[in-house]
Amino acid sequence: MTETVQISLQDAFSLLTQVFERSGASKGVATSVAHALVAAESEGQIGHGFSRVADYAAQLQSGKINPNADMVLTRPAPAGLHVLADYGFAYPAIEAALAAGLPLAREMGIAVMTIGNSHHCGALAIHVEKIAQAGLVGLMVANTPKAIAPWGAKDPVFGTNPIAFATPVKDAPPLVIDLSLSVVARGKVMAAKKAGKPIPTGWALDAQGQPTTDPEAALEGTMLPIGDAKGTTLALMIEVLASALTGSAFSAEAGSFFHADGPRPNVGQTIIAIDPGSRSDFGARVKTLLDQIAAMPGARLPGARRRAAIARSESDGLQVPAHLFHQVQKLANPDAQT
Repeated sequence: MTETVQISLQDAFSLLTQVFERSGASKGVATSVAHALVAAESEGQIGHGFSRVADYAAQLQSGKINPNADMVLTRPAPAGLHVLADYGFAYPAIEAALAAGLPLAREMGIAVMTIGNSHHCGALAIHVEKIAQAGLVGLMVANTPKAIAPWGAKDPVFGTNPIAFATPVKDAPPLVIDLSLSVVARGKVMAAKKAGKPIPTGWALDAQGQPTTDPEAALEGTMLPIGDAKGTTLALMIEVLASALTGSAFSAEAGSFFHADGPRPNVGQTIIAIDPGSRSDFGARVKTLLDQIAAMPGARLPGARRRAAIARSESDGLQVPAHLFHQVQKLANPDAQT
């Protein structure tokens, strides 16, 4: 069993903020990134939490992530916003898009927010949940560096290209759905590599197209898509929405999220917010549907485990793998005695 270190959410946030400020980020950017990573860790998305800190810090220091990014927000269409992230972190750019986009969705009935020249955006659930908490329906897609081959081919072209959805529910927390188009998120493979552990069969193929349990071989090869050919078709759709529509690199052109050297990722994200306000019974209708599903023997609603994980984290704190905790602690205080 992996040794872990328990840490409160507030202490985790303070620790990560310190790392990113020390690595060259401004206070505001460091705060934004730390919030996102702690939130991902708290909901059980370990591939988007503490395991990303050292990579982010190294990329800040090398300039692969622009520490002085000058975001520019424009309104190219009545219901459209575009944010140029200037090769900085995705999280502040997403926050800027939502701050302007949610009022726009209420004004116009819908808002389409595109973010270009961006970076890894972590757990999409965090972002779309904010939309639903504001009483709107949210949809988000993102492209990521190449990891999935077109069905029948061997070489990767598509990213794991996640998609997320959230909707208000009357008298209940929002319904939040977040999934990548690979069998598992690629961050979990990287987390396994850093922990020195194998991955299960069925997650990935090596560079020769053979099944592998070696996370390093998997990172050199391809991830298996959900739904076989249907998964790669969805990945293609997201390439168009997250890359072509935002003016960003296709997954096959994007630089790595994991390495400090090489080209910048330059990926994109598209967020859509829809105001259901004209339907006064919208939240109640959604609740009726969810109640019907929940009443079925054996059925499980999406997001139940996520909510349970968040509740545990809020009451008990995070259980962070010890090797990651000590790595992050050293980044925050490199001169401290070990």
